[in-house]
Amino acid sequence: MSAHRQAFFRGVLASVPFVIVIVPFGVLFGVVATDAGMTPWEVLAFSLVVIAGAAQFAAVQLMNEGAPLLIVLVTSIAVNLRMAMYSAALTPHLGGAPGWQRAIMAYFLVDQSFAAASAEFAKRPDQSLSEKVTFYFGAVAPVCPLWYAASYGGAVFGKAIPPEYALDFAVPIAFLAITAPMLRTRAHVAAAVVSVSVALALVWMPYSTGLLVAAAAAMATGAAVELHDERRAARRT
Repeated sequence: MSAHRQAFFRGVLASVPFVIVIVPFGVLFGVVATDAGMTPWEVLAFSLVVIAGAAQFAAVQLMNEGAPLLIVLVTSIAVNLRMAMYSAALTPHLGGAPGWQRAIMAYFLVDQSFAAASAEFAKRPDQSLSEKVTFYFGAVAPVCPLWYAASYGGAVFGKAIPPEYALDFAVPIAFLAITAPMLRTRAHVAAAVVSVSVALALVWMPYSTGLLVAAAAAMATGAAVELHDERRAARRT
C-alpha cells in the first residue's frame, strides 16, 4: 500500500470514533431546526453552507428565542472563532499546500478534523506535505457527509424519534471527547476552567451573551498563562 493511501486510511480510522456522536448530534440539530420553523431543505442547506454544529445550534436557538439579528451573527461568529486558532495551529503543517487545497481544507475545518489532524501531526511530524494533506481529507471523509445526512434525516424523521432517546446527550459528549485530550498545558487548563466558570456565572444574561464574555475571558486567561510560562522558562535558561 502506498504512503498516501496509508495516510488516507489513517485519517479515516482516526475520525471513526467521532461517528458515534456525529449522527445523534446531526439528528438533534435537524429536530431543533425544524422546531424553529426551518424546512428539511433549509436545514440541509444550512449544514452545507455553515458546516459548524455548535454555531448552527447557537444561531437556531437564538432565532427561536427571537434574538436580534446582530446578536445571532455576533454569537455565531464568536462560537466559530476557535476555527481561527485551529487554522493557525495547522498552518505549519498544511500551509504549504496549493491555494485551492487550502480553500477546500478550510471549508472542512471542523472540530473533528482538527482533533484528528493535530494528534496525527504531533505523532508523525516528519510526514511529507502531501501525506499530511491526504490524511486530513481522510479525516473528514467519514465525518462531514454524515453530518449533512444526519441533520437532514433529523429534519425529516426527527418527530418520530421517542423523547426517551434523549439525543441531546450527543452535544456535550462530542465536545468533551474533542477538548479533553487537548488540555495538555497549564494555559489550556486555565482557559477551560475560566470559560466554564464565567459561562455558569453569567447564565442569567439574555440570549446566551454570557458565552461571549466567557470566551473572551478564557482566551485572555490562556494567553496570559502561556506568556507567564514562557517568561519563566526563559529565566531558567
